[in-house]
Amino acid sequence: MRRGCIVIAKTECDGCHRAMKYGERYLLLNGEGDEKQRLCVDCCLSYGHISHVTVKGNQISTFLSKQ
Repeated sequence: MRRGCIVIAKTECDGCHRAMKYGERYLLLNGEGDEKQRLCVDCCLSYGHISHVTVKGNQISTFLSKQ
């Protein structure tokens, strides 16, 4: 399951191991069992987890799938 989240405490990206700043968006992926992976926006772009959608003439980036 994918969840778009906002950093409210000290969090590290599991892709690039960069410390994410307060208020930054990240993607939380649930793996098998209790395994969770946190990815920053840059890692999500490189892995293809971000979709670009046009809403009311404005293009936005979203972690939600196009389904």
